[in-house]
Amino acid sequence: MSRRAAKVLIAAGIWTLYVWVTRMWNIAHDSHGFAFKAVHGVLAVISCAFGIAVGVIGWRALRTRPATSAGSAGSAGHDGREAGALEERAQA
Repeated sequence: MSRRAAKVLIAAGIWTLYVWVTRMWNIAHDSHGFAFKAVHGVLAVISCAFGIAVGVIGWRALRTRPATSAGSAGSAGHDGREAGALEERAQA
């Protein structure tokens, strides 16, 4: 994942939390009925959970370093065993 995409995910998570916290604050102080507040409370909890999940995915993607193309060139495996085997065959 690109750094730009990771930053977009983090921003989306923060925005979701901001919107729903503000919305619930406003609903709590308005004169809506219990059913309205309960339904929107459930929606807020679910949306905030998705927002946190999206933000965590973005944060983890931002923290990981992308693989360098020089270190992984010619290697199909992640640990370089296949590249080493190809080099040994080429020398033989």
